[in-house]
Formats: sequence, C-alpha cells, structure tokens
Amino acid sequence: MVADPARGYFPNHKVRLLTGGETFFSLLVQLIGRAQESIHLQVYIYEADETGQLVADALIAAAKRGVNVHVLVDGYGSQRLKKGFTSQFAKHGVHFRVFEPLFKSKHFYIGRRMHQKLLVVDARYAAVTGANIGDRYNDKPGRPAWLDFALCVEGDVTQKLCELCWAMWKNFRRVRGVPKQCKPSAITIDFGYEDNCAVRMRRNDWVRRKSDITRTYREIFRDAREQVILLSSYFLPGTTVRRDMSMAVKRGVKIQLIVCSRMDVPLVKDAERSMYEWLLRHGIEIYEYTGDMLHGKLATCDDEWMTIGSFNVNDLSARVSIELNLDVRGKAFVRRTIRELTHLMETQCLRVSANDFAAQNTLLNRLFRGVAFSVLRFIFFLGTFYMKQEKYDGS
Repeated sequence: MVADPARGYFPNHKVRLLTGGETFFSLLVQLIGRAQESIHLQVYIYEADETGQLVADALIAAAKRGVNVHVLVDGYGSQRLKKGFTSQFAKHGVHFRVFEPLFKSKHFYIGRRMHQKLLVVDARYAAVTGANIGDRYNDKPGRPAWLDFALCVEGDVTQKLCELCWAMWKNFRRVRGVPKQCKPSAITIDFGYEDNCAVRMRRNDWVRRKSDITRTYREIFRDAREQVILLSSYFLPGTTVRRDMSMAVKRGVKIQLIVCSRMDVPLVKDAERSMYEWLLRHGIEIYEYTGDMLHGKLATCDDEWMTIGSFNVNDLSARVSIELNLDVRGKAFVRRTIRELTHLMETQCLRVSANDFAAQNTLLNRLFRGVAFSVLRFIFFLGTFYMKQEKYDGS
C-alpha cells in the first residue's frame, strides 16, 4: 500500500483486529511475556481484581527479567486502586504512577481525563483498544466480557506511539530527539496478524490542541459514498456530528449505528435514547446490542478505511479527554471488519424500528430522556473537574 505522508499514514503495517475478553487479554499477556527491552501500558481504569492481577503478574515478571516497564493510569478512572495493590509494582521494579491533571490543589484537580488505552512493547508492537484492565472486560465463568475491540499492530507507527507514551509519562516535558527506549528492537512476535495495511495515529487532547479523532469522524461522514457503520458506547453526538451524519444520508450514504440496549450507567442510556427520534427520522438504522454491555468504539467508511480506539462519540471524548485511535486503510481488512459487524447486527442485536420506538416514546419518556440528555451535557461541561485523589509514588 502506498504511503500518504500528507495525511499521516505509515504503509506496510501488520494488523489484527481482536474482540475483547479472553482473546484480547491472552494476547496482551503474550506480548508482555515476549518483551525484551521496554513496555509501556497506559490505561484509564485499572482494577485490583483477578484480571488486574493477571496483567500485574506479567508486568512484574517482565521487570524481573530486565525489561524497562512503565505503567500509567488515570487518577479519576483508577481512583479505587489502593497502595496495597500498587506497592507490588515498585517492590518488583515496575515504574508506576498516576496521570496528573492540568491544575491541582490540596482538595481538587482541574484537568482532563487520560482515557486512552495503549500497550507498546519494544517500540515495535502495540495494542490500541477501548478496553480497560479489569474483570468486566475479560471473560469470566458465567459472565462474558463487555463487548470491546482492539487493534494489534506492528510497524513504524509503534515508534510514534512509544514517543507518545514517553511524553505522557513525563507530563509533556520537552524530550530532545527520539528517546533511546523508542528505537524498535529486533524481537519477532507472532501475534496472528491478518493483513498488511496503512496506519496513522490520531489523538484528541484539548490542552495540546489536538483534535485528530474529531476530524477523523468528520472525514468519515464527508468522504463516505455508500456505507458507514458506527459501533459506539455512550453515543451522544453534538450538533456538528449530527449535521455531518444528516448530510451523508442526503448523499445516499447508508449509516448503521450499533449501541447498547442497556448500560452500566442507566442515565446515559436514557440520554442516548433521546437521540433516537432524530436518528430514525433521518433514516439512520439503529441496532441495540442484546449482550451484557457494549463498550467498543470503532467506525468504518465504505470498504476503504476504519478507525478504532478509545474515542466515544460524545463531547466528553471530543472536548475533555485524552483519547487515542488508530486509522487503518486496507480494503481486505476493512471488509472483514464490516462482515464481523454485520454478523453482530444480525445475530446479537435488535433493530429499533421507527414504529416500535414511536409507540413507546410517550410524552413522559420524552421529558425524562430530554432531562437526562441535558444533565449529561452539563456533566460533560464539568468533566474536567474532579476531587483530588491520593498521589502514588513512582519514578
């Protein structure tokens, strides 16, 4: 595939799309277990549960064999982590700390969430995902994982991801040149890659004036000729996104939206359903996932390209959080992704019909959902404020 430097793409990347749960965590542990020089793990939520300990054990084993291991978690998302759990990292040579916000005092933080989820191994292999570290995102006996997706990649973009990890770790203090830890190693890991594609890194971070992922979604709706599939948790698009979707439909683009049927935060689902009338009126197909919880975030544009990562289509991701996606160009790979999403819609989703929704969209429901939407927008407005969490030690 020909590179497109003007649009930030790197050619010739080995890529693999993974669903979440055991498939993802098995590969995560495999990559950590094969690392020889360096590991960066950055995640919004790290839970001190069985899955959290599984990953911690793999990281500690890597550190014991001489790998340079750095773990960065978000102070808000991972606020339930206790020193009793995190002390094992420092004890065994894993560098661990909490992402610090923009401003802080003794009583509060003001800043943005570090919502990205990323593993980089030896500056050569990377996994970008919407899944956090915890049992909810893994398959456990009698309790399937929340539905999520990840992209594993080998190629030049992983060096850029490594540099991003170091910038995040150092709170964006200036680093001259490429850190020596971000020179790709010669290690070879068979991660079961499916295709060879062009890949580019996309970031959102309002403090660093980055809105790449927002532009990616605008490109999807602007460039699409035939079909867009959106799989999105917490789908609360702003005015600009809704306008772009409407214009795409007017050009004859078929838009299919996969969302949850129920959520871990019911208020969010009520707010999301306040959008259904508008979506259905504009001819957008809505499919509600009938499993436990849909947490993935990806979108396809025709059979040409796709985006995947941590970005939710709402103002919290667009305006407040640090987000990371990868855009992938490669017809065969995107077509396989479309087939997988189509199978998901056909076998594990219920389509929301305009007639059925109108029948249950009573005045009381409309009022309640409208209030939920307004409350969520207000919460998003305050999304950079949260109570100060305990500071963790770590180099």
